[in-house]
Amino acid sequence: MSALMETILDIAGLPFSSIPEEAYETARLSLYDWLICGIAGRDEPLACKLRQMVADEGGSLTASIFGSSMAPARAAALVNGATSHALDYDDTHFAHIGHLSVGIYPAALAAGEETRASASAVVTAFLLGAEAAIRVGVVLGAGHYNRGFHQTATAGAFGATVAAGRLYGLSRDEMRAALGLCATRTSGLKSQFGTMGKPYNAGVAASNGVECAKLAKLGMTSCEDGLMGDQGFVVTHADEWGREVVSANQFLFGDISFKFHACCHGTHAMIEALLEIMPQLSGKTNQVKMIALRTNPRWLKVCNIPTPQTGLEIKFSYRWLAGMVMEGLNTGAFDTYRDDLATSSVLADFAEKVEVIGDAGITDMQAEGEVIFEDGSKVAFSHDLAQRPTLSNLKQRLQAKGAAVLADNAALVKPVMEEFASLSAADLGLIARKQDDSGNN
Repeated sequence: MSALMETILDIAGLPFSSIPEEAYETARLSLYDWLICGIAGRDEPLACKLRQMVADEGGSLTASIFGSSMAPARAAALVNGATSHALDYDDTHFAHIGHLSVGIYPAALAAGEETRASASAVVTAFLLGAEAAIRVGVVLGAGHYNRGFHQTATAGAFGATVAAGRLYGLSRDEMRAALGLCATRTSGLKSQFGTMGKPYNAGVAASNGVECAKLAKLGMTSCEDGLMGDQGFVVTHADEWGREVVSANQFLFGDISFKFHACCHGTHAMIEALLEIMPQLSGKTNQVKMIALRTNPRWLKVCNIPTPQTGLEIKFSYRWLAGMVMEGLNTGAFDTYRDDLATSSVLADFAEKVEVIGDAGITDMQAEGEVIFEDGSKVAFSHDLAQRPTLSNLKQRLQAKGAAVLADNAALVKPVMEEFASLSAADLGLIARKQDDSGNN
């Protein structure tokens, strides 16, 4: 069996005592952020369509759905994964090259509710699933992503399987079988970006995790090593796979990056960099001749839509977002990304001034460039998302995000910060399915 499979199985079986406190607390903050994104996304058209499909199918009602009632665990994971990614406001891990919470927490919550686990057990299962997903993502590498696969859905599905499998009490052999089944089940393409298909990918990852864990618990067999074995997932979906596997005892989740702008994470370093220099540009934005942005080449096929046609596509457009910052539009507000913003003549004219340059010397968490004015003067800008805030600062920023995004409903997620030790998975489910004050789902 491969080192990757052995390591993931080791991770899945780690005792709680071996988990670093900072990693656990960061995972709890990720739960808080995931709930914000899920509650905020519950009225999105995608969420409504999936809830309708699940309601039509029926089944054993064991797990909660955002803004709704109960559903079978696999169905709830599907809806919640897609719903929480619908607004593209969730966390990103750049080594994994994907969004961890939206693909793994829905599986962990569904399995946790079904097994009557504690909220702490849900967070633990998520964290270990995330560690597994990161390792799969690292081994798959940028080549897998650049080929067109959405690692939130592909590598993320293996993390969802570990999280669900841990809560369902899978043995080591059963977990290996579950991961093998996941290898033949996982899917997700970047061609869906800018459509409802992108958040659907996250739901599929979570659903696959629950399904494969359940089937393995029922005794369904699979190949010995679905990841690295002959014709396994990695060797059929990546250009190379000689990367060293990080040991199970070295936690990688701490490098998670949270979103404070409601658009593709690949644009956030640019947005932060431009916001930092805005005081220097006061009164001069109408004199901008050009913005020369340098970004990692892999983002050029992700968030470089030159002329977006919809509000969704704006979230993947460096040129439009640069203009929005210059015009003082709030990139952190969901209602900023209206379809009619794509027809703005002001932003269209500004977009012509933005040159996006791929630079392999810049990491995928960085952005650099210059604002060049008509008189030839320049203002340089740069930002690196790898510069992490402290847990205390991160908590404050996430609470501010919750207040801004959820408004009066921000109180729904307060228990995760204030009384977490006493919460169960059922309590988390109640937070997720709670209706807003008007009674709307």
